[in-house]
Amino acid sequence: MRKFLTIVAALALCISATAQQAIFMAAPLKSPEINPDGTVTFRVRAPKAVSVTVSGEFVKGASSAAMVEKNGVWEYTTPEAVAPEMYPYTFSIDGVQTLDLSNAWVNRDVASLSSVLLVPGGRADLYTIQDVPHGTVSKVWYDSAVAGFDRRMTVYTPAGYEQNTKTRYPVLYVLHGIGGDEDAWVTQGRACQILDNLIAKGEAKPMIVVFTNGNISEEAAPLENSTGYTVASMGLPKTMEGTFETSFPEVVKFIDANYRTIAKKQSRAICGLSMGGFHTLYITLNNPDMFNYSGMFSAAIGTGSEQRGNAAIYGDMDKKIATYFSKKPALLWIGIGDADFLYKANTDFRAKLDAGKYPYEYMETGDGHVWKNWRIYLSEFVPKLFK
Repeated sequence: MRKFLTIVAALALCISATAQQAIFMAAPLKSPEINPDGTVTFRVRAPKAVSVTVSGEFVKGASSAAMVEKNGVWEYTTPEAVAPEMYPYTFSIDGVQTLDLSNAWVNRDVASLSSVLLVPGGRADLYTIQDVPHGTVSKVWYDSAVAGFDRRMTVYTPAGYEQNTKTRYPVLYVLHGIGGDEDAWVTQGRACQILDNLIAKGEAKPMIVVFTNGNISEEAAPLENSTGYTVASMGLPKTMEGTFETSFPEVVKFIDANYRTIAKKQSRAICGLSMGGFHTLYITLNNPDMFNYSGMFSAAIGTGSEQRGNAAIYGDMDKKIATYFSKKPALLWIGIGDADFLYKANTDFRAKLDAGKYPYEYMETGDGHVWKNWRIYLSEFVPKLFK
């Protein structure tokens, strides 16, 4: 029996070694490959496939581009140089969507996965890892009395925070969109790289940045909370009915108690995308002495009471706007893409501000409700803070 077990163990080791050898000796495909002329080539091995396409924002004038097969490898090269930017993309093999298995960089957007291409240059250099001092990114838990359980957020502290033990810092709170979580801005938004690079260039003040989870019914991001293996969803309860806005002072109190902050309005800022822009607006209006800077990125807003059953938070909007501006905030910043489905709502909101002669800054970009725009807005908003 002992001899038999020895043989089985030896055979298992042989199989394992062979498998490992296959991994190391297999000729990997290079995909994506940024070519010297700026075009990009994508490759996928699918010898039995009949049709393979690639989808991404770099495909001009269509939702996808056909790939060409040679010796079982399908390939597509963009017809022109791809502009610097961070692009999610996927393959479709005989109608089945799949990732680029040659590319280990994968992002999750709610419940959808995509491979990622980052073309450096211009503004996109802010999204890359540069040879600069880097901040620290932590996953932090705090007790929420409003939610009734501990909740998690992501906290960025700037380079030197751990060493400069007597220095206090201003704080920026950054909010995600519907279906997102405390990881969204760090992964898809490249927020930590943007902050590192802007601070290193002297274009932004060193600051603490807090990425909250706006899904007040959950403790943390999917698979990192008590619900276990559940599919991420945009249909979570208590996202835009006032509970998160009501709970937000808990976050500020926790950060001020546990980090070396400058705990006053002049040194606090808040911004958010889509649902996070909605939250930003109402957190700001209901706490006019809390934030001196507010940024609304493609905000999911209307122009009066939001009719969501919580008049305490969403009612008396005109009065709250008047009170907010009477406190003379340093900046209200609004950004939206000209193809965004929320464009009219944001235009109507700006008309309300214009009618009241309330000051704000506005940026309009191309494209729609996409991360490309939100990265731009963050990189424009951050340098304006705490001057």
